[in-house]
Amino acid sequence: MNSPDPNEPLPVLAKSDAETWAQHLTRYLAQTAGVTLTAESATPYFSTCEGRNGEVADDGRYTLAYHVASTTPRAQHPDAVRRIRAALEKEGFTVTGYREAWENQPDVLLYARHAEGRYFVDVSTGVNTDRLTFTVNTRCLMPPPAP
Repeated sequence: MNSPDPNEPLPVLAKSDAETWAQHLTRYLAQTAGVTLTAESATPYFSTCEGRNGEVADDGRYTLAYHVASTTPRAQHPDAVRRIRAALEKEGFTVTGYREAWENQPDVLLYARHAEGRYFVDVSTGVNTDRLTFTVNTRCLMPPPAP
């Protein structure tokens, strides 16, 4: 799978629309896993895009890292991540990292990349907790032009 052409125009999406899209995706994954997200844990992080050598364009381009969690008994995490993996693969994602346990304890980790390389998902067990976290990361996006 190849990354998008670095010379192709960036996708245009308002920050509010990017956040709404990430909310929908994480809700879909949680529903697929049979878990309930904790709405107050949802946190969007918007960052400026940096070039390969640390350069930053002054045109408003940004990335989004959207985090949200659920409190789910740790013993259920492996089944949840299996369901999420199957759903993501049906949606065109490639799983690039995966585990269901660490040191004989339920401790999940799933990294997946969409086929077009524009966004990434990770799902993991919080450190020694019942917390199952969901993160969606975008590549650079361009805000729409000001009216």
